[in-house]
Amino acid sequence: MPLSTLSTFWVVSTLMVLTPGADWAYTISSGLKNKSVVPAISGMLTDYMAVTVIVASGVGVLVAANPQALTALTVIGCAYLVWLGVGILRHPATPEIGDASDSPSIFRQYVKGFGVSGLNPKVMLLYLALIPQFTIPTANIPVPWQIVLLGLIHITSTAIVYLSVGYSAKRVLGARPSLALFISRLSGVLMIAIAALMIFQRFVV
Repeated sequence: MPLSTLSTFWVVSTLMVLTPGADWAYTISSGLKNKSVVPAISGMLTDYMAVTVIVASGVGVLVAANPQALTALTVIGCAYLVWLGVGILRHPATPEIGDASDSPSIFRQYVKGFGVSGLNPKVMLLYLALIPQFTIPTANIPVPWQIVLLGLIHITSTAIVYLSVGYSAKRVLGARPSLALFISRLSGVLMIAIAALMIFQRFVV
């Protein structure tokens, strides 16, 4: 694939990652509460890799073409985001609260991270809407492998941004408990708002 195509996709991909959403909210919350954000972010990146494989295999197109499947995925994903948001509002993460004894297990952090991205239909739709536009049917590399390559570029951008956000949350907000509490609560509100917006777009718009 031409370097210009890969570079353009990297820029677009990075801009997408820099747009706050449910993943950002969970990354900030994890950065405040847990000793390390790596397990949570690893869970999200695992989902991104799974979506890349799904889209590359053509299954994603079939899911997107099935209104019932997309509706069910939307409802389940929104319910999960609301559950996470309410949990954060009830127990907001702060530097004082987020010690080692209160931190969930690494496995639970990983599973939660996977769930935040895995039950978000927007992740699948963004992959379906964005990545295929940068594939070149006449290239020497088969289109499925082009999708995998582009997916890996997106995952790399995501890892860099999310790790920066997670560790910055701990470092920047760690000395400001009141601001950390506000940001944590805002993350919970954003998760609920994102779920409401997704339901609105699916059933109203």
